[in-house]
Amino acid sequence: MEYFIPWRARRTSVVMWHSSSTQVWQNRWDGGEGYKDMFLRRNYPVYLWDGPRVGRANWACEPTNYRPNYQDQANFGAWNFGPTWPIWWDDVQFPTRDEAAWKQATSARYVEYDTEANVELQSDAAASAADSGKIGEEIVYLTNSAGGLRAMVTATKANSTNIKGILTYESTGYVFPDNLNITAGVGGFGPFIVPLERFKKLARLSAIQFVWGDHRPENHTSVVESQLVAKLINQYGGNAEVLKLGDDAGLRGSTHIPFADLDNEEVAGLLDDFLEENGLDEYEDGDNWV
Repeated sequence: MEYFIPWRARRTSVVMWHSSSTQVWQNRWDGGEGYKDMFLRRNYPVYLWDGPRVGRANWACEPTNYRPNYQDQANFGAWNFGPTWPIWWDDVQFPTRDEAAWKQATSARYVEYDTEANVELQSDAAASAADSGKIGEEIVYLTNSAGGLRAMVTATKANSTNIKGILTYESTGYVFPDNLNITAGVGGFGPFIVPLERFKKLARLSAIQFVWGDHRPENHTSVVESQLVAKLINQYGGNAEVLKLGDDAGLRGSTHIPFADLDNEEVAGLLDDFLEENGLDEYEDGDNWV
């Protein structure tokens, strides 16, 4: 956990949870300012989280297997840069003519362990960290891709009230209660089934928002799952919603990692709204002067 604490901090700690590399939080695709500096400048304590076995936390406590493989074409599709390799979306928020930017993006990716065991391992560690109070008593997880599932599972495990919100960018994998006729998935992308009482912990958070770019069809499996989970959370008294960057906010050409896109200032503005509307932008001393 790498952290940055401003001189005059807001109460909410922003924990940035990736599924590829902490680099995506630190810089825009073209090297411009990323979310880490943007929200540190806004006076939020910022934490960059490498979960167990990932990135800088990659020393495992048990044997693991790694087989090198060529990942560029898979990254292009998974990150939604275009309909198929190497065809870019016409409006994509990526510097498509900058070969160095593409090489930096695809080579910065860490090895992922997308298994059920890793979901449990990372969420156990994150829940312990949240309950410790060492990363604050008001925590908002910003997540991307498979990190969203892990953050949701974490919130169902935590015993304290320190986790206040989750905002997922294009989450792949969702948590469901065990009172529905939903079959658990095999692997690290869900569906992940938990006891109903654990699921209800998601309804106790101040807010949850599932964010999608404009190049995801309405019938995409993860989009459908996010809508269902938001509905279930709200049925138990929670505050969850799905935000479409295109339809709801007029932002076009978003990739799978919109907070690193060329229009990340506009995407960050929507996060400002989320934090303010849910009372998660207050200062520790209660005074909002800047």
